[in-house]
Amino acid sequence: MEKEQECCCHKTKERSEKEYKELLNRLSRIEGQVRGIKGMVEKDAYCTDILTQVAAVGAALNSFSRVLLENHIKTCVTRDIKEGKEETVDELLATLQKLMK
Repeated sequence: MEKEQECCCHKTKERSEKEYKELLNRLSRIEGQVRGIKGMVEKDAYCTDILTQVAAVGAALNSFSRVLLENHIKTCVTRDIKEGKEETVDELLATLQKLMK
């Protein structure tokens, strides 16, 4: 069901239907929030009101990243470690470095 495949030089992952739907739902909500911010700018909304919404989008993206990272560790990373692919740990550490900037 969940497996990583090599396609040219890009990795892909087959997600469960539940994971797929949950991730897309989160992204759709974030997309709606961003459109809302655009509308606020277009309507000359007060700066702090816009900044409050920007902070909410940032928090939503962070939450999305945490969920995706958790799924990645529980599936891809765990599988690769069991298969002896130690380079996956280095890849995970590099990803964490990027997320923590």
